[in-house]
Amino acid sequence: MHSILSINLPKAHTLLLHPSSSSLFSLHLNPNLNTIILHTQLSTHHHQALYQTMLIMHVVVIYDDDDDEQDDKEEVESSSRSRWDGYVDWRGKPALRGTHGGITPAFFVLVVEVLENLAYLASASNLVLYLTHYMHFSPSESANAVTNFMGTAFLLALLGGFFSDAFLTTYRIYLISAATEFLGLVILTVQAQSASLKPPKCDNARPDIPCQQVHGAKAALLFLGLYLVALGVGGIKGSLPAHGAEQFDEDTPQGRKQRSTFFNYFVFALSCGALIAVTLVVWIEDNMGWQWGFGVSTLIILLSVPIFLGGSTFYRNKVPLGSPLTTICKVLIASVLNTFTPRSSSNAIASMATSPSPNPLSEEIDAEDNIKVSESCESPSDSLNFPNRAVVRKPGYAMLKCSVQQVEEVKTVVRILPIFACTIVLNCCLAQLSTFSVQQAATMNTKLGSLNVPPASLPVFPVVFIMILAPLYDHVIIPFARRVTKSEMGISHLQRIGIGLVLSIIAMAVAAVVEVKRKRVATNSGLLDSTKPLPVTFLWIAFQYLFLGSADLFTLAGLLEFFFTEAPFSMRSLATSLSFASLAMGYYLSTVIVSIVNGVTGGSRHKPWLSGSNLNDYHLDRFYWLLCSLSGLNFMQYLFWATRYKYRSTQNKS
Repeated sequence: MHSILSINLPKAHTLLLHPSSSSLFSLHLNPNLNTIILHTQLSTHHHQALYQTMLIMHVVVIYDDDDDEQDDKEEVESSSRSRWDGYVDWRGKPALRGTHGGITPAFFVLVVEVLENLAYLASASNLVLYLTHYMHFSPSESANAVTNFMGTAFLLALLGGFFSDAFLTTYRIYLISAATEFLGLVILTVQAQSASLKPPKCDNARPDIPCQQVHGAKAALLFLGLYLVALGVGGIKGSLPAHGAEQFDEDTPQGRKQRSTFFNYFVFALSCGALIAVTLVVWIEDNMGWQWGFGVSTLIILLSVPIFLGGSTFYRNKVPLGSPLTTICKVLIASVLNTFTPRSSSNAIASMATSPSPNPLSEEIDAEDNIKVSESCESPSDSLNFPNRAVVRKPGYAMLKCSVQQVEEVKTVVRILPIFACTIVLNCCLAQLSTFSVQQAATMNTKLGSLNVPPASLPVFPVVFIMILAPLYDHVIIPFARRVTKSEMGISHLQRIGIGLVLSIIAMAVAAVVEVKRKRVATNSGLLDSTKPLPVTFLWIAFQYLFLGSADLFTLAGLLEFFFTEAPFSMRSLATSLSFASLAMGYYLSTVIVSIVNGVTGGSRHKPWLSGSNLNDYHLDRFYWLLCSLSGLNFMQYLFWATRYKYRSTQNKS
């Protein structure tokens, strides 16, 4: 039996190996194809084993009993055109064009993200009350515990992205992460239901006896559940956005436009889940008990799994290409070591471009093909010269040998890091939506007619704004921008991120002005030292929510698409997860800035800006002006990096 093994190559030639009487294989080159064709005479048993091995190497096995070489070539060409190179289906077989990928599987991803974010935020948004009232943490300890939990969940997105690129497909990482989050929610639900797993209730008749805070095995069970949820959320955030974006063909304008729409609606899906979480599920937790709230989250994440599996036959899954961190570390270490190695002309990159020695296999080249073996060697780009040292000299250790492609991939990662760093301050501003902005609203009149709106429900405002703006942006703003700019995207990724940064500056200025108005009303009403609601509607706070919610949409969607598009193919999941890592670092930075501000402004003659018996004692307007100034400086830094950034597509053309 004959078999053909087809292996895609980056160069425009084909290597043919035929069985002969003296040897099992012989070599041939064909310039008309871009595949290696291997003819063998193996048993069926060996074919099956070889097939499984070749899948890992992006190889497709085609069985053919026809000895006509022309038919072999045509079949290989047809097979190559019908497959998605570098992708497999859920069974590990080659993904096929027309069968795998497209809008349908991306829709499954968006529905799953609605459910996943609902399950996560239903637990996280109201968690501070659960820890305070039922686990008897102090207010500061509860706030720190929630901050650590949410920050850890978003930082673990880096871990999920890493494993998606290095070892498992995004498809499998999602399933593993969903199971992990489900297990954590089951633990929290059982603990909330069982009185024996919680600390004793406080005795209101004996206020002199302090409440017993959860400790020992009960505390271990609590944190085990929380951080299993955080681990699961991190894995999902690190894999699901990239999994959805991988369904589109980036080689066509239509595919790139659909991918941009996907990221826009991914943020929309996040908002849909958040809206249900901070309204319906929070109401269930407050009125029916936390065991019901955790139980609803558990059922929702469980429901997301069969919905995700429903799209299995449509997904195309990127084959993991090994650890991206290994490549980065190898290039950087080789560059450092070669810095201290004397330069030799024989090691210069110029000598690498000379014609190679004849290939010993060329003796077996078929004369009918009349093909010459040649090999071209690329040189690294001139920008960021330091990593070039990894290839301009021979490494002292064979394991540190780097290719030009690996050097260019590391350069790409280095270029996107400043853009990532410039979004942390914006996420620090977003953190105020769940802290000081809520406390501001709590001092104001929160009635809408006969409805009394709880301050904790104020995050509904930015969520609703995002849900309105996302479709408007995709169906009105972008088509208009495409007509004006005559470009494919209308608004580039970096322009979109920049718009978000500008909106965050405006939001902080608006927040400062609203705080000045709020304190003026408190002073004029003689309510500076009172806990009574001020005679001013809380809807004034909605303006800062409007601008910050809009900033979140522009920046998060822009970041997700920017990182996915610009990152090397082998690092896309890890790069995309940087968007959520930026969010986590923004929360941590907010805590640090508050501590620094109080430390600097507090003295023997002055009270710290952010301290006092109630919010009216705070100089919150000054704090907002500080954030506004920091955001402005951050935007200037962003302009410096963004104007010097060259997109990978532009570099490839040049």
